[in-house]
Amino acid sequence: MSTKFKKNYKVGDAVVVIAGNSKGEKGKVLSFVHTDKSDKCRVIIEGVALREKILKKSQENPEGGRTKVETSIHYSNVMLASEYEKRAANKK
Repeated sequence: MSTKFKKNYKVGDAVVVIAGNSKGEKGKVLSFVHTDKSDKCRVIIEGVALREKILKKSQENPEGGRTKVETSIHYSNVMLASEYEKRAANKK
């Protein structure tokens, strides 16, 4: 049973995370991660859900080290920033 993913936003839109560890954080959509084998569609947001990635030693990076990278968030946990602000204004 396959359901069609409905995009409510596109790359470059300002969004707010509404659920999960990054709840309340704002950022811009960088890309979408979608696999054909499952109905999972995830969103990568700039500056949100950062994780450390360990770098191996190489010619470009002889010391190795760690860097921060954005990880994906399920699209249902994200809302457009404009809609989020409208919802927050209505609650007050």
